[in-house]
Amino acid sequence: MTMLRTMLLLALAAGAVSTATAAAPEGAPGTALGKQYERCMNKAVSNVDMQECMSAQYALEDKRLNVAYRALLARQQGARKKELQEVQRMWLKYTEANCGFYDDPDGGTAARLAAHECAVSARAARAAELEELARVR
Repeated sequence: MTMLRTMLLLALAAGAVSTATAAAPEGAPGTALGKQYERCMNKAVSNVDMQECMSAQYALEDKRLNVAYRALLARQQGARKKELQEVQRMWLKYTEANCGFYDDPDGGTAARLAAHECAVSARAARAAELEELARVR
């Protein structure tokens, strides 16, 4: 295993661990960066393989995020509904900018993978946050 791949996998694992603590309970549909994602990443032997794992997980987390957002939005009325819509727009803008920053033009493939991992982890954490808000409200 190359030094770069080892460093990248360690960084991705650290991000996954920090996100998993904010995610839905283990076993919940779409649980953030769960066992299926971990197995996929462990089997990955190339950057392309890792990208495929991240793309599949991104699709799951994005769907989970949208379901949670729509469910919470449906429970809001008046000013609170508009406030949630504005907060979600700001979150999306922040996430795109923050994860885009990871994609350092001089960072090569590792930077692109880190940016994609950021987007996956951010969606998982936001979905868990919105799911929790829907439970509490």
